[in-house]
Amino acid sequence: MSAHIDLDAFLRTDPRDVGCGGAMAVLHAYAELHVADPAEAARRYPGVAAHLRACGPCSTDFEGLLALIAE
Repeated sequence: MSAHIDLDAFLRTDPRDVGCGGAMAVLHAYAELHVADPAEAARRYPGVAAHLRACGPCSTDFEGLLALIAE
């Protein structure tokens, strides 16, 4: 990976992205609301929605939570 690619990824980062720590702190609430109303979850937690679009590992955790809720 070159420095150019790292800078490009940084410049594409959504400024609303709350980061891994911020997303994990409320991911359970976001997931439960997402099951009921995905649009409302994204409206209430725009930083989490932005983060999940950008972070593969956190998105995997989110998908796991959704699977648990569905059971």
